[in-house]
Amino acid sequence: MNPIQNKIGGVFIPVSNIEHARDWYCDMLGLPVDGDILFGHIYVLPMEGSSIVLDSKIYAPDHVYQVPAFQLRTHDIVQAYAFMKEKKVQLLTEIQNDHWFNFKDPDGNVLMICK
Repeated sequence: MNPIQNKIGGVFIPVSNIEHARDWYCDMLGLPVDGDILFGHIYVLPMEGSSIVLDSKIYAPDHVYQVPAFQLRTHDIVQAYAFMKEKKVQLLTEIQNDHWFNFKDPDGNVLMICK
C-alpha cells in the first residue's frame, strides 16, 4: 500500500497581510470570518474539500502565482463574473469559452473561477 494518498490537503497562497487576506477571501467566498490565525501568519479557509491556506510568512512580491494553481468552482459563470466585477476585483480575462475567467487577489496572485 502506498503511504502517500492521492488527495490534496491544502493549497498555500502567499499573502502580504494575513488579516486583510482573510477578510478578502472570506468576503469573496461568502465564508464567516472565524477561526484563529495560526502561528501569527496562517489562516485556513473553511472550504468544502481541499483547504486554501493563506500564509503571510511565505509572501514575497516575486512569489505570487503568475498563473492559477487551482480553480474555484461555480454553477453560474456569468453570475460569478458579475459578482467579481461588482466587488471591483481585478479581472484579467472576460469569460472564456463560456467556461472560465481569471482574476487577481489583492496581492497579485492569479486565480481562476471555472464552471
